[in-house]
Amino acid sequence: MMNKDTLLLAIPNKGALSEGTVALLSEAGYSCRRSGRELIVHDKENKLEFVFLRPRDIALYVGKGIIDLGVTGRDLYTDSLAEVEELMPLNFGKSRFCFAAPKGKYKSVKELDGLRIATSYPELLKLKLAELGMNCPVVKLDGAVEISVQLGVADAISDVVESGSTLREAGLEIIGEPMLYSEAVLIGGNKELLENDTVKRLIGRIHGIQVAASYAMIEYDVPRSKLEACCRITPGLESPTVSPLADPGWVAVKAMILRKEANKIMDELFEEGARGIFITDLRSCRL
Repeated sequence: MMNKDTLLLAIPNKGALSEGTVALLSEAGYSCRRSGRELIVHDKENKLEFVFLRPRDIALYVGKGIIDLGVTGRDLYTDSLAEVEELMPLNFGKSRFCFAAPKGKYKSVKELDGLRIATSYPELLKLKLAELGMNCPVVKLDGAVEISVQLGVADAISDVVESGSTLREAGLEIIGEPMLYSEAVLIGGNKELLENDTVKRLIGRIHGIQVAASYAMIEYDVPRSKLEACCRITPGLESPTVSPLADPGWVAVKAMILRKEANKIMDELFEEGARGIFITDLRSCRL
């Protein structure tokens, strides 16, 4: 499909993955919001068509070359066994794929060897069991995996866990380390897609939003006598922007800072004599 002018990008049709994907792509300047229940949204300006599919089916369509690109969960495309390439992580929809069993009953994953394990991700579970050298009957369920132990369908489960509250409510606890860390990812049929101009632009825009989420812009006024000390606190990427003010004894400074350090930096600047300090969120950037 590399010779097409317009590429097809599959988006989950419902749930948190769908909401996060549409929000991210919209922020990146793409027209992908549905007005109703349509399955395809055309964005002629950006040479993309967005196709809304079940999250579990996306990797299969991409792997068969029917769809060029897709957004789905790492857990879902791994479970599908589709031949796809992960092009970039999208930093939302994060979860862990874990074993869980009745609280206090087992201390290690190896103790589950030979027991019935219920899951909605049978292929992913089989891959992990093979890696661990374990032989367990796999009970495939489409949902409500947590209740399977109470109902006697299984002895333990393997499932995607976010906060873990649903497990605790079912009297279960995580056993061992997570088998897989999942999140929303952009997938394609092959790495050659990374050379396509439309895909390069898409990845560049998304990367700009991801980077911007880690930074903020700080601006403040400071006496010239304190400028050097304050610039050491806010060196910026190359150097801060310094502008004269009407009062010749003061200057205005602007610099990018790490968002997680914002409050600490504001404290240090104020102690050095800076005033009128404020921070602005960044929507996107290219560094």
